[in-house]
Amino acid sequence: MDQPGNPPSTEPKTATVPPPPEEPASGWRPPEKNPTTIIAIVAIAVVAILAILYAWRLPPFAGLAEKTDNAYVRGRVTIISPQVSGYVTSVPVQDFAEVHAGQILATIDDRIYRARVEQARANVAAQEAALANSTQAQRSREVATASQDAGIANAQAQLVRAEADMRRAQALVADGSISTREYDQTRAALLAAQASVRQAVAGRAIGTQDVRTVVVGRLGLEAAVEGAKAALRLAQVDLDNTVIRAPVDGQLSEIGVRNGAYATAGTQLMFLVPHDVWIVANFKEAQTADMRIGQVATFKVDALGGTRLRGHIENISPAAGSEFAVIKPDNATGNFVKVAQRIAVRIRVDPGQEASRRLRPGMSVEVKVRTYGNGR
Repeated sequence: MDQPGNPPSTEPKTATVPPPPEEPASGWRPPEKNPTTIIAIVAIAVVAILAILYAWRLPPFAGLAEKTDNAYVRGRVTIISPQVSGYVTSVPVQDFAEVHAGQILATIDDRIYRARVEQARANVAAQEAALANSTQAQRSREVATASQDAGIANAQAQLVRAEADMRRAQALVADGSISTREYDQTRAALLAAQASVRQAVAGRAIGTQDVRTVVVGRLGLEAAVEGAKAALRLAQVDLDNTVIRAPVDGQLSEIGVRNGAYATAGTQLMFLVPHDVWIVANFKEAQTADMRIGQVATFKVDALGGTRLRGHIENISPAAGSEFAVIKPDNATGNFVKVAQRIAVRIRVDPGQEASRRLRPGMSVEVKVRTYGNGR
């Protein structure tokens, strides 16, 4: 109805129509995540990132531990060789046998060496007899010297008598009591007595020199006796070396000699491997920056099926491996390429590990040294 005072409306009247309802959007929508699920996903992502950083030794895991697979088990492998030559008469051990120090490993025909010992012993007896003869000769010379002393005394007594006769003859010839001929005879007797004294003294000096000659000669004979005894000891050493014994406890390698074989001095008969072993790991030089003696090291041996063992750094090489090479690397052409050097690290195997008894020199090892926290 029109209100009074307003002109009548000429627009047609339309009815009000409500808008149609909205249709839901087409496609899949993921369900809403609860906070627990979101935290778990974030935690897994963080763990994965940390694992990648640890595997690639990136911060913050850089320098926590150093690894290398250039490592081997080492031991004191001893070459068993004879010191004398001869035919092998017995080999009382077998391949890979456990032996103890002093145990007989092989024997060599000792007939020649026994004969040499007897020959050397006879030579010692001959030299000792010559020395005893020298002692007797010295005593004989000393007795002769005593006889010469008596001869000097007799000559001096004759000289005293001749001098007295000469004094009387001088007094008698002056008054004509004796003839000139008798005086000359007395004077000749005096001169002969004087000559006898000089001759006796000279003979005594010769006797003294004879004694000294014997004494000096005895020094040479004493040296000859000592030389003969040394030759006897040397022959005895050769005889003892015909029996080859184990120097230490350990395990033998494969036996390389049999009965009847001729072995020369230095021939490799077998190897003896003591049970004392250690690890030598060759790290790159940059890996040793934080390594110290006493740090903990773990290693895994291929031959033990991945069994992990424990040890400690015992020592670090004083120089890179290239410094111990016979031919030193030298690049003087100008096209230098830097190559990381290797530093050998010796690792002591901790005692009390059952699996360590199965370690053998030469086995390949993967070593990991913990360098963080001082590595202890």
